[in-house]
Amino acid sequence: MGIRNQSSVTEFILLGLTDDPELETFLFILFSLAYIITILGNIGMLVVIVSDAHLQTAMYFFLRHLSFVDLCYSTVIVPKTLINFLSESKIISFFGCAAQMFFFVGMAGSEVLILALMSYDRYVAICNPLLYTVIMTNKSCIYLVTSAYIGGFLNSLIQTASTFSLSFCKSNKITHFFCDIPPLLKLSCSNTLLNEVILFVFAGSIQVGTLLAILISYAYILCSILRMRSAERRLKAFNTCASHFLCVTLFYGTVIFMYMRPSSQYTLDQDRVASVFYTVIIPMLNPLIYSLRNKDVKQAIRKILNKKVNIFTSILQQ
Repeated sequence: MGIRNQSSVTEFILLGLTDDPELETFLFILFSLAYIITILGNIGMLVVIVSDAHLQTAMYFFLRHLSFVDLCYSTVIVPKTLINFLSESKIISFFGCAAQMFFFVGMAGSEVLILALMSYDRYVAICNPLLYTVIMTNKSCIYLVTSAYIGGFLNSLIQTASTFSLSFCKSNKITHFFCDIPPLLKLSCSNTLLNEVILFVFAGSIQVGTLLAILISYAYILCSILRMRSAERRLKAFNTCASHFLCVTLFYGTVIFMYMRPSSQYTLDQDRVASVFYTVIIPMLNPLIYSLRNKDVKQAIRKILNKKVNIFTSILQQ
């Protein structure tokens, strides 16, 4: 209640991506298809990894959590957006807005840290293969993933608390399709300098720190691959990193564009388009990238499909 008393606003209006009814219908169809693919892809990835004994390694442990995080932070945003596409009232309550921001920022922060852990896993596997099973034990993987969630949600708690401690007396219309930090700062009649510093320091530290960790890991990985004498080994090593590197490029490119810019270059229209990319498209693409490019995942999917076909065939024969 202390946060709410700082503001005369009790609810917000999400203006969304457009006010054209025909375009909203079109976007509803596109977002619905993307969300269905996201749900099926990420849940499918979780089922495949859990059910296949050959995928019980550190690499797939981190991939399982990446799929979980993608599923969660997309679910925090997309269903509400779909409702708003078909509704004239695009209202979200004050605490609903705070909750949406908290879970979205927490899951997005956790994803960044998990991507960094996945690069470390590939570094150990390629640069120190003999020590891989000693370093990447089940216990150490659980500790690392737990730390990623704690780091992501600690940052989210700080960002959400600092944002919703501001006074919102100018307007309650958010020029966005979900409750994100920059458009909310634009609505505040308080001095937001401290909030911008907090956003830059905490979010920037996570983004820059994890990006540096990934780049350093891949620098060592590249050096190790180039020293390999066998072309077959080099190709196999490249293939194990290609999917992760593509996911990293998509995610970090969008996030850096969103948050690591001076406020003078901030435009709401650009950010709304970029937000669609990392809230809708990236969670949909990640499981597709890993399932299409990863040999072990494709084999596991074939096993499950063959098993289902055999069960269905035996039922028909009875």
